[in-house]
Amino acid sequence: MSATKKQKTVIDRRKILIVDDHPIVRDGLIRLIHEEQDLTVCGQAEDAHQALKAISESRPDIAIVDITLKSSDGIDLMKSIRYQYPKLPVLILSMHDETLYAERALRAGAKGYIMKQEASEKLMEAVHEILSGRIYCSDNISRRVMRKFARGKADIKDSPIDSLSDRELQVFRLIGCGYRTSEIAKKLYLSVKTIETYRTHIKEKLNLANSAELLRYAILWINSHQGD
Repeated sequence: MSATKKQKTVIDRRKILIVDDHPIVRDGLIRLIHEEQDLTVCGQAEDAHQALKAISESRPDIAIVDITLKSSDGIDLMKSIRYQYPKLPVLILSMHDETLYAERALRAGAKGYIMKQEASEKLMEAVHEILSGRIYCSDNISRRVMRKFARGKADIKDSPIDSLSDRELQVFRLIGCGYRTSEIAKKLYLSVKTIETYRTHIKEKLNLANSAELLRYAILWINSHQGD
């Protein structure tokens, strides 16, 4: 291959930014992506701050973002990307059950959602679909959304958890993981008073009488989603 042709091949590759707080996952994604002749990894990050900095510096064609990040949240990052870089498509790649997070991610501006349990071929299919200007989600999520529209209520709630806002769900999940209010506040860079307000809203929406019921409910919910 001539130097000119080789240079053109490199230039034609679409650039991908990987945002995940697990180095092993990032390394695996890098190896997988570099097997594709038309794709290359232009950067990686473990939290929202690093991700936004990397986007500014490397100008990727697509970002692959995990829901749960170091000291941040993928949905929050997705909203920041949509605001600061509205033309950058994002694919959410997560261990979390798609029935819990896929619709939230799409509402936040993501162009696709895929679970880490899927085969590598599915991930590459999702990347190419999004780079072609289309939205990617599983058949299960597509049917779920269509059922809601068919019933005339696109925002219908399938479970009490669906009534929680993105931030409330984030706080609820951390409660179930055993974090105290002060620890949640520190982790989310919010005040203790703000977290207490979220706790109050969560109890009201889930019809829970007190903090003890909230804790039990959150722990049971986390245990029922182990591995998500």
